[in-house]
Amino acid sequence: MRSTSPTPQVLDNHIMCVGVTLTKQMLTSPITVSIPGETLTLATAKKIADNKAKEICSDAMLLAWFDKKTGEVSPRVECCREDKPGWLVYAESRGGDIVIDINDEEYVFIYCG
Repeated sequence: MRSTSPTPQVLDNHIMCVGVTLTKQMLTSPITVSIPGETLTLATAKKIADNKAKEICSDAMLLAWFDKKTGEVSPRVECCREDKPGWLVYAESRGGDIVIDINDEEYVFIYCG
């Protein structure tokens, strides 16, 4: 029997990913970036986040990202924790210490610095 993961959903401005709602409180010391009035794409948001992360560490390596509009994440992993989404646990467990939060979790990027 094949197991499938639930599809991420937006509920009351919170994100559901594999059954866990992403909240700002889950993010460790996020660097908040606000781009008012812009309709951002993932590619544009990533460029902004890359530049911000490189201000902190010139060789920052992207570990994970989240796109609120589409519910897409990378990497697409499941984990056994019930308090955080798998992609976030993945990044934190691999040294993700630079968290870039663009437009109140519209996009979240986690880097190892």
